[in-house]
Amino acid sequence: MVPVEMGLGVTNETQPDLLSYQALNSRGLTRYRFDQLIDSGEYERIAPGLFLRAGVADDTTAAWMAIAAKRSEATLCLLTALSIHDLTDDIPARSDIAIPRGIQPLTIPIASIAWHRFDPGTFDIGRTRYTLPADLSIGLYSAERTIIDLFRLRHSWGGDLAIDSLKRWLRRSGNSPSDLLATARHFPKTLPALRNALEILL
Repeated sequence: MVPVEMGLGVTNETQPDLLSYQALNSRGLTRYRFDQLIDSGEYERIAPGLFLRAGVADDTTAAWMAIAAKRSEATLCLLTALSIHDLTDDIPARSDIAIPRGIQPLTIPIASIAWHRFDPGTFDIGRTRYTLPADLSIGLYSAERTIIDLFRLRHSWGGDLAIDSLKRWLRRSGNSPSDLLATARHFPKTLPALRNALEILL
C-alpha cells in the first residue's frame, strides 16, 4: 500500500533511504512535498536527481551509492581498491573509479572522484562487487587485478606503490603468484615487469 501524504505529516519513516524524482509518484510523494523534505535537511542531494536520507552514509559512501545507482559499470580501482583490500597504509584523498572508455562519468558534488577510463576489452577481468547501503553494490577490482593495474600504470602511479602492494599481497597465506601471472597474461605489456618483480621478491 502506497503511503499517503497528510500535509507535512507524511510518513517519512516509510520512505526509502535513497530516492529520485522519478520514483516520487510510486512512493506517494509530490514533488512539492519532497522539496520540503530536502529543504528541512531530511534528504540531501548526492547526484543530479538523486537524494539520500541524511545520516545514512558518509560523503564518500554516499558518492559511491550515487555512482552505483547511475553507472552500473563503475568500478573502484587503483588506490581506492588497494585500500579496501588492505594492501596500503595510504589514505586515499579521493575515490578512484574506473569506467569503460566511451561511458560518461558523473558529476558528484559531495566527494572528490578521480575517473579512469579503462579498455572495454579487459574491463571485466578481476571485477567483483562491493556492498553498499540501500541494497546497492558497486564494482570493485580484486586485489590481483589492482596490483596488475598499478604495474600497468606505474609511469603515472610510481613503481614503489606497485612493489609495496605486491609485497603485502605475497605475505598473505593462500595467495598464488601463478594465479596472479595467469590474470596478468590478459595484459601482455605488463606481464614482463610483474614477472620480474616476482622473481626478485620470491
